[in-house]
Amino acid sequence: MRTPYDDSGQARPTLLAQAPRQADVAPTESPQADPAREARIKAAGIRRLDGRHLTLYTDLPSSPEIDSLPALFEQALPEWCQYFAMPEFAERPWHVTGCLMKDRTRFKAVGLLPADLPEFLHGYTRDNQIWLGEQPSDYYRRHLLLHEGAHAFMFAAFGTCGPPWYMEGMAELLGTHLLTDGKLRLAWFPPRREDVPMWGRVKLVQEGLAAGRRLSLDQILAIGPQAHLKTEPYGWCWAAAAFLDGHPKYRERFRKLPAELRQPEFNARFRELFAADWSELNDEWQLFVANLDYGYDLAREAIDFVPGQPLPSVGKKVSIAADCGWQSSGIKVEAGVEYRLTASGRYQVADKPRIWWCEPGGVSIRYVRGQPLGVLLAAVRPEANGSVGANAHEGGYLQPLVVGLGATLVPKQSGTLYLRINESPAELADNKGAVDVRVEPVTKH
Repeated sequence: MRTPYDDSGQARPTLLAQAPRQADVAPTESPQADPAREARIKAAGIRRLDGRHLTLYTDLPSSPEIDSLPALFEQALPEWCQYFAMPEFAERPWHVTGCLMKDRTRFKAVGLLPADLPEFLHGYTRDNQIWLGEQPSDYYRRHLLLHEGAHAFMFAAFGTCGPPWYMEGMAELLGTHLLTDGKLRLAWFPPRREDVPMWGRVKLVQEGLAAGRRLSLDQILAIGPQAHLKTEPYGWCWAAAAFLDGHPKYRERFRKLPAELRQPEFNARFRELFAADWSELNDEWQLFVANLDYGYDLAREAIDFVPGQPLPSVGKKVSIAADCGWQSSGIKVEAGVEYRLTASGRYQVADKPRIWWCEPGGVSIRYVRGQPLGVLLAAVRPEANGSVGANAHEGGYLQPLVVGLGATLVPKQSGTLYLRINESPAELADNKGAVDVRVEPVTKH
């Protein structure tokens, strides 16, 4: 769905925006078949598939995957209703008409693809109508139907989908799905690339990073409607929605946003909702996009931001869990002061095909982000943190100190010492045990 927006993130009045809002008009019924029109459509090689909430026209030949798409839409509706806490919507006689097109000229010839539609790459939604281009995989075809269906649902339920980042982020989130034995699950974080052929959202973000385009949350919020004539913004919008919806600390607030859709200044309200921990949110967003991969475990990677206290003169020992991401040591370190970190312990970093035991020096037969799997890492979160990118500095989360069995730390900035073992965010669940770390000030003689 594409709607022009101004800088505040609100829809500008246009010929499209001036149409009655779906939430304010009577729900649409299944379209009545005009025999003459249907005959022209059939003669053009276009079939009609009917479901309770979706009538789908397509020029693709009959197959179980294609012919089951209206039933897939039926399964999605209660999922959308549950996500948005609107169970009553499922009883409305709401109906969507869709076109799944291999040859768009056929649809133009019989009036199913209006000439006034703006340019679109793969899919487009207007009111209770959706248009889909044929896709190279069964998975991505379903994803696109669910993506555009989510747009149609939100317009029908709320009268708007919000600013571009939220509009596309929600459609991507609610289009990314698992279909097992005919049962549909939405808002699913794919564990493997093979589970989502041709989807590519993780790859889009990774390629953006490789090209030097690391988008902050502020930049995500500023994404404009024309950006979605390209593919990469879909990856970033999905990443933002998946991060906020999947993170245990931010999920509840994120799911309150639909209540703000009809209010002015949506993006400002979003910032207000997260104002109390905006700095922490940006830290975790930086880590998420820097290490994004299939199966990213947002719950285990979630950081409990505990400010450090001054280190006693005799030092302090802390225990760091092997199955979690960055963890506060509870120790405040001072800029320019030298500290000695000494690590010990034995912990599990995998359980298949057998248990892999590891010590703080790491397992050198496998590497993660250029360092041995399981090696102990350290980072300092500055006291006055607050600016985006504050922890991309040397010694921060994105450029940590490799501690191993022992190392010397001289912080460039005062702050709290954080520790973790080096592990993929997608492979923390099979870890067990902990590493003991002793932190001592180095006394100069």
